[in-house]
Amino acid sequence: MIVKGVVRTEKAVNMASFRKTMAFVVVNTAKKPEIKTAIEKLLGKKIVNVRTQINYKGKKIAYVTFAKDVDVEELAASLNLV
Repeated sequence: MIVKGVVRTEKAVNMASFRKTMAFVVVNTAKKPEIKTAIEKLLGKKIVNVRTQINYKGKKIAYVTFAKDVDVEELAASLNLV
């Protein structure tokens, strides 16, 4: 499993509301195309962009931007993000 979980912080909630972006904790060895495919299969939504970073704790965070027609706030609510 590539996706470990959803990031639940105030910054993540704001990104979901204003930028159509959600943050996920992923396996450190995962590549961007693998992350995109895994999240599209998991959520069934179209993804436009994936950005990644390794945080100070050594965890890889994937910032996933969804297509314009995806209601990210509703998606975040269904994942208990808000």
